[in-house]
Amino acid sequence: MNRYLSLLQKIHIHPLLWVMIAISVITANFKPLFLLMIIIFVHEMGHAISAHFFSWRIKSIMLLPFGGVAEVDEHGNRSLREECMVVLAGPIQHLWLQGAVFLLYISNVIHVSDYQLFTFYNLSVLLFNLLPVWPLDGGKLLFIIFSKHWSYQKAHSYMMITSIIFLVFYVAAILLFSPTHLNMWIITTFLVYSLYHEHKNKMYSCLRFLMERYYGKQTQINRIKPIVVDESELVYHVLLQFQRGCKHLIIVERNGIKVSEMDENELLHAYFANKLTDSKIGDLVYDY
Repeated sequence: MNRYLSLLQKIHIHPLLWVMIAISVITANFKPLFLLMIIIFVHEMGHAISAHFFSWRIKSIMLLPFGGVAEVDEHGNRSLREECMVVLAGPIQHLWLQGAVFLLYISNVIHVSDYQLFTFYNLSVLLFNLLPVWPLDGGKLLFIIFSKHWSYQKAHSYMMITSIIFLVFYVAAILLFSPTHLNMWIITTFLVYSLYHEHKNKMYSCLRFLMERYYGKQTQINRIKPIVVDESELVYHVLLQFQRGCKHLIIVERNGIKVSEMDENELLHAYFANKLTDSKIGDLVYDY
């Protein structure tokens, strides 16, 4: 129990949430803020407890006006199933929360107006977090789905493109229905910044994925997936084809004819240990 209670020490309140708290204090909307904070806290603790159960390295838990972000020291080498369970652990909390409040309502513990207000916020936070926009839960689920079919780099790029498209639709909806809603624009600003930051660090993210793989931190391998490359391809470009949940066998060809093959660990060792960052695949192999 103590190891789970220690998660409380990692919780921080994002400046955007402080802004919303200040607005609520100025406008005397204390009850909506209180209900929203409960929902956000339970949602984020769902993620944190699930991640802690799987022994993820949790650095911090940031509470936001619409959910939260758990910063973990994991870089794509946990199993997709495990990551999916951690992501879904947040939205699932809204189900029992709604059930608990409904029981309080039918037991006449809370007033109908409080029940309706809680239901509105609970449903709003749930649906908003399921939007396919990074770093929301929907964006993370999108990344997991793409990772089942494409390399880490491509899955990340497709996730970013999809996130931008849906964010454009989201902004258009705000302009159409709530152009003067300050909180919506605050949230939008956060999403835009998050996408920009993720795009700016996309190569760093990919390198961390490869580095952890090199040090043997891939927790689950579902299948062997050969990668067929020409001997003239750069080592780094081949590494960018690595996919989550797969073990790769590198098939090296010259003019369409197989000349050699190597395990993915040989390639990772050449890049990270031997610093062959600008070498071609053909420099690492010999003809049979």
